[in-house]
Amino acid sequence: METRNHATIFKGLVVDIEQMEVKIGERGWHTYQIIRHPGGVGVLPLHDDGTVTLIRQLRPAANGFLLEIPAGRLHPGEDPAVCGLREMTEETGLRAGRMDSLGTFRASPGVFDEVIHLYLATGLTQGEAEPEQYEEIETVRLPLPEALQMAALGDINDGKTITALFRAAAKS
Repeated sequence: METRNHATIFKGLVVDIEQMEVKIGERGWHTYQIIRHPGGVGVLPLHDDGTVTLIRQLRPAANGFLLEIPAGRLHPGEDPAVCGLREMTEETGLRAGRMDSLGTFRASPGVFDEVIHLYLATGLTQGEAEPEQYEEIETVRLPLPEALQMAALGDINDGKTITALFRAAAKS
């Protein structure tokens, strides 16, 4: 891909916006804006009894609460599995004996460079949750088939959660 005239036009708390020109074959140069994000991790905690723990969390961009997997932003150079364990424990109090990769997910690659690493956590033990000061989180435990049905019907509409649920179901 051939690019030119790169400029950061916004530096934010979580994302930056970069503008550049991209050469599109014989169609010439076209301006693109890309939202730069450090990446994230989402974890689907699967209990021995076949239930999963999701979180109901306030998401101002969605104008309300969403039901989703525990997730968080990667620190620079951080191992995604380590980030996932940290975020799951902070948000739910759960600790995992095993973390299996469910691959990666790109929510909106037309404008966003964020890559989300997905994991299935098993061998769970319950501890105390320690959410960040700005997080309002409620845990919800339900059977995996019920969560899959909710995702299929649109009652769960968070992309990383839908992807993790269906990938986990395909593994079993």
